[in-house]
Amino acid sequence: MGVDGNVFTLAEASQHNSAKDCWLVIRGKVYDVTKFLEDHPGGDDVLISSTGKDATDDFEDVGHSSSARAMMDEFYIGDIDLATIPTKVKYTSPKQPHYNQDKTPEFVIKLLQFLVPLMILGVAVGIRFYTKAT
Repeated sequence: MGVDGNVFTLAEASQHNSAKDCWLVIRGKVYDVTKFLEDHPGGDDVLISSTGKDATDDFEDVGHSSSARAMMDEFYIGDIDLATIPTKVKYTSPKQPHYNQDKTPEFVIKLLQFLVPLMILGVAVGIRFYTKAT
């Protein structure tokens, strides 16, 4: 097919998203893969699920062979208008309040830091006192 000069918007390419009419956008080019759906080794669902978006990452993540890449030329129908592809947004996690893992109020910790050494000292003095008296 390979028609040079055709420029499609992402909205136009997105309309071709069924088993009877399937277009993919890969590396800025538009491919009509309708005739290839039955022959695709991964099944037609894989291709249909990649319609309506820039499928470059989907295509590259699989690790296609050089013969598969060469095959793409026969399905090329034009280019995509890059201005119509949304830019990738970097993920930022939602803001969450600080989480106190031990869930113990700070004043209890400070109180224990004071009382535990005093109790140890008291026990030591008590043991010393009772062992000396006998």
